[in-house]
Amino acid sequence: MDHRYCVIMCGGVGTRFWPFSRQDRPKQFLDFFGTGRSLLQMTVDRIRPLVDPENIILVTNRDYYDIIREQLPEVKQSNILLEPARRNTAPCVCWAAKHIYALDPEAVIATLPSDHLVIKEEEFRKAIDEGFNFVDEGNRLLTLGIKPSAPQTGYGYIQQGKPENGFPGIFKVKAFVEKPNPEMAQLFVDSGEFFWNAGIFLWKAHSVLEAFDKYAPEIAQTLDAPDGVYASPREPEFINRHFPDCVNISIDYAIMEKAANVFVKTVEFGWSDLGAWKALYDTSPHTKEGNVTQNCRVLANDCHGSIFAAEGDKIIVAAGLQDYIVADTKKALLIYPMKDEQMIRNIVNEVKNRFGEGFV
Repeated sequence: MDHRYCVIMCGGVGTRFWPFSRQDRPKQFLDFFGTGRSLLQMTVDRIRPLVDPENIILVTNRDYYDIIREQLPEVKQSNILLEPARRNTAPCVCWAAKHIYALDPEAVIATLPSDHLVIKEEEFRKAIDEGFNFVDEGNRLLTLGIKPSAPQTGYGYIQQGKPENGFPGIFKVKAFVEKPNPEMAQLFVDSGEFFWNAGIFLWKAHSVLEAFDKYAPEIAQTLDAPDGVYASPREPEFINRHFPDCVNISIDYAIMEKAANVFVKTVEFGWSDLGAWKALYDTSPHTKEGNVTQNCRVLANDCHGSIFAAEGDKIIVAAGLQDYIVADTKKALLIYPMKDEQMIRNIVNEVKNRFGEGFV
């Protein structure tokens, strides 16, 4: 356990959850389920039994430092890596791996998003524990694949290849497939060979750094600091100067889709990426009319399949809504068809252009 580390990526904006998720407090810092814990806090709680708290590293945008100190005061300051610019997940992963390698060249790392929902936490921990053991035994890059419960078109998919001897449920990756159309998604589910890409990764620090050197050398070189910089007081200054020069690219595109030593562990632990309102709707308790209420009181007449959410002590009264999102905050009210929720990201840009950043 001494060499186990966890990197939690918590710098995203979460625009598809607008107006609840805003630039100054994105969705990972919100308590969606009324438990008193934000999605980020739940992520830390989930991994803590497997990783020494001293070895939990948070990577976030520097704008969110104060929120993290508020929500996770027990995390020491040196474990909060502050990105000076948003550059997607590949530069984030590379920086974290270099930081951890400087602390512990024998480190094995689990890299997690901060805004996912996991219902079966013991199954999650079992999968991560087995994943740690797998990558610790060789030069391997491991991703978790979620058994699909429906032909989702909003997720990427992983196709499993040959099973890895001695490791039940772990396979060589045959292919990564980006978000498919409905017909292709149905074929993926029916085949039994495809799994949702959860964006959860495990590897040794030196294994993923070798992969960056080989497959994404521009990122590796940009973040190549002189000896003694990483895990030292000089690290923030180096990162502030060089990190913005990194290309904006995901870890999937930069490394995982190119490397030969990529494996997938197929799992089922009640996972959702909570990417948008429909995902929250799907994972929440429903009324007999199929409606969902989040932290509010609702009088709904002839409403079906809709989600209602409000900030503050409010009552929502609605009639005749079928499959709608109703989300009310102090500064914005969203009433939008759930089938068109992918447009919310564009709406946020339009709101910002027309009315200013104070509303987003």
